[in-house]
Amino acid sequence: MNVVDLLLRVQSRVAYGAPHRESSMISNDRPSPYGNRQYGSPKPPVNEDTLKSDKIQIERKTFLFALKENPRGRFLRITEDVGGRRDTIIIPAPGLEDFKKLLDDMVRASTETPPKTP
Repeated sequence: MNVVDLLLRVQSRVAYGAPHRESSMISNDRPSPYGNRQYGSPKPPVNEDTLKSDKIQIERKTFLFALKENPRGRFLRITEDVGGRRDTIIIPAPGLEDFKKLLDDMVRASTETPPKTP
């Protein structure tokens, strides 16, 4: 099935009120019309050593801090967990001092600036 046929099939299913489910349109049992392409080689897992870790609970959020090291160097991984949803940032070790200075400035501004009242 080529792309045009697939698009026509989707349009006809939508036009006649059929439920739109990708799993019913494209099956993993059929070969892909695009061949077996791979976009780049899969990256091998990188071994990381945890040097120090800690966590803090603030309101309904949990922040996990992990100082880690891998063959490329040291870094700080900060993960925010809110009800099972996780977001992570990674700060390379050479930037930690600048990150700390900026964070100190933000804390200072937060304590020095009066809150706005609605």
